[in-house]
Amino acid sequence: MGETPFITVEGPIGVGKTSLAKAISEQFHVALLKEIVDENPFLGKFYENIEEWSFQTEMFFLCNRFKQLGDINNHYLSKNQSVVADYHIFKNLIFAQRTLKDDEYQKYYKIYQILTEDMPKPNVIIYLHASLDTLLKRIEMRGREIEKKISPLYLEQLSLDYEEAISSFERLHPEIPVLRFNGDEVDFVKNKKDLQYIIEKLSLSLNQDSWTKTL
Repeated sequence: MGETPFITVEGPIGVGKTSLAKAISEQFHVALLKEIVDENPFLGKFYENIEEWSFQTEMFFLCNRFKQLGDINNHYLSKNQSVVADYHIFKNLIFAQRTLKDDEYQKYYKIYQILTEDMPKPNVIIYLHASLDTLLKRIEMRGREIEKKISPLYLEQLSLDYEEAISSFERLHPEIPVLRFNGDEVDFVKNKKDLQYIIEKLSLSLNQDSWTKTL
């Protein structure tokens, strides 16, 4: 693969996206792009009243992620420097489709299409998934105050939405490999062998020779 590697890690809330992206960044000495979450001024209100605050919340995320992707393209990818991100911008549609009213979603989708049409696309997506019990345990363990308001039903539905979205992504973008890992079976934070297993799968997918040439 001759392109500069751009890796994205995706999956529902609490599955370990940032932890894995950080580990990959450290392993290969590449830039780490972390999504802006806590800075969203609408997020706390959103978890308390999804219907009322969904549009503001989703628009904030979309605009910030658009800016971030533009920055990494200008500062890293265009200069042949590899990047790993703890999200893919398509996640915006997963959340928006679930939370926005039909008329709001149609407006949102048009804006999304305009903003993302010339955004850099990843070489590979790592998709992490896990059972609801595992997600709830990890959310509790990391102890973010704002996430205590998340409904288990919302989280369960979000996991189903992710499964559907990832399958759709694979059909629409067969040229971009999706590496799936079950968080119930692998714990890359506590088990170095599990992390090494993921790293090896990633290296194979990217083609190790061309991957290392960009470092």
